[in-house]
Amino acid sequence: MKAMILAAGLGNRMRPLTLYKPKPLLEVGSKPLIVWHIEKLKNIGVTDIVINSAWLADVLIGTLGNGSQFGVNILWTREDEGLETAGGIINALPLLGDEPFILVNGDVWTTFDFTDLLSVNLQDDLAHLILVENPTQHPKGDFTLKDGRAYTLDQEVEGENLTFSGISVIHPKIFDGLEQGKRPLAPLLKEAMLKGQISAKKMQAAWVDVGTPERLTALDFQIREGVFA
Repeated sequence: MKAMILAAGLGNRMRPLTLYKPKPLLEVGSKPLIVWHIEKLKNIGVTDIVINSAWLADVLIGTLGNGSQFGVNILWTREDEGLETAGGIINALPLLGDEPFILVNGDVWTTFDFTDLLSVNLQDDLAHLILVENPTQHPKGDFTLKDGRAYTLDQEVEGENLTFSGISVIHPKIFDGLEQGKRPLAPLLKEAMLKGQISAKKMQAAWVDVGTPERLTALDFQIREGVFA
């Protein structure tokens, strides 16, 4: 199984920290955010990892290289301008192949055990999403979870409204017929939900969307204090 880490964002909300360092290289617990993900993937035997890059790409690629320092094989894609989530994945499909792959947002941090992702069987589904309790900055959530299935909020299903963690298993078929270009992933997921093709599970682990300097500092302090030990 392969994995892709999304790492091409501008990190505007993290400025001035991201003026000279790409967001995935910002550190918590003395380790870059993206390295936490790389190590988690390595630990479950997923060693072929595709990473997209745009903002300060040379810095990101120069730091992580081909992944040999972590015991993995990193393949890179470059985007002249950020292509958003789906656009970045479509651009990387030649490296990802035809089989389902693990997708991880580079700007989240979690204690979630990626081992669970290896047993996901999509069958007729196009994606499996890991959802989390709604953080204070996103109280309404993204999707509704009921009986292991994900629904759009507009479907008004009686379930639990949760937030997408940025961790999932994606089947490349969800991008069939789509041309390259700037495109978000959420509309594709919602379209598949309307057809009953998205499964989901609620995470039982710590998770942080490291979207602001304040949340970065708070997470760094918690890790150093052993809060998640």
